[in-house]
Amino acid sequence: MIPEVKVDLINGVLTVTISRQDKKNALTNDMYGALADAVGRARSDGEIKVVLIQADGDTFTAGNDVSEFAAQAVGNGPEERHVVRFLRNLAEATVPILAAVQGKAVGIGTTMLLHCDYVILADDAQLITPFVNLALVPEAASSYLLPLRIGHARAFEMFALGEPVPAASALAWGIANKTVATPELRQEARRIAEKIATKPLGSLTSTKQLMRDAQRLVAQMDAESATFVKRLQSAEAKEAFMAFAQKRQPDFSGLAQR
Repeated sequence: MIPEVKVDLINGVLTVTISRQDKKNALTNDMYGALADAVGRARSDGEIKVVLIQADGDTFTAGNDVSEFAAQAVGNGPEERHVVRFLRNLAEATVPILAAVQGKAVGIGTTMLLHCDYVILADDAQLITPFVNLALVPEAASSYLLPLRIGHARAFEMFALGEPVPAASALAWGIANKTVATPELRQEARRIAEKIATKPLGSLTSTKQLMRDAQRLVAQMDAESATFVKRLQSAEAKEAFMAFAQKRQPDFSGLAQR
């Protein structure tokens, strides 16, 4: 493992903690690899009854490390994008997955919640999906799962505008199970996780498998990934990342749209 992703197993609960506070928990390729390993471990380790994903600091995650995005846009990406493995492991997970979210959950910080079976938000949480703002497309099968969860109109608004959705709205729309005061987040998440861990595991996993079509989700991820890679190489994406680095508004006028 790496220091930016901490893992511990207590009372059947595998807690996975994102910890890169100096960068607002922005996710690197190495971090995705560690997250993929942790979620994948739950498929083979019989001691794991529940996976709980949380983060240190005041931000759940700022999403993908934009500097790595920019490198991929000019053909300098990693040989293996571990985010693909992480997302597949989420889609194919058999044990219940919980998430405890505080502060901003950007990009995959929001879309990964659609693969969680129980989501607790701190009352300061904000869900943000800025894919279109970066001239990209949604991932994690969210182009399928988010409209299914909250309806096309709200999902399109989240994707197209990329504006923060506060915890109260996320709860009302059905993205989360409950909200709590920020200081109570981890205690409540641990309580729920340990309670679920006492349930019969065979029944839990069978119920989860009946509720989710993993094959359908992986197929959607593959389609999104192919488009995502093309978008990363587009003139629009290069302008978006350059504008981000230069701290200015992007100008997409006159750029090729495909």
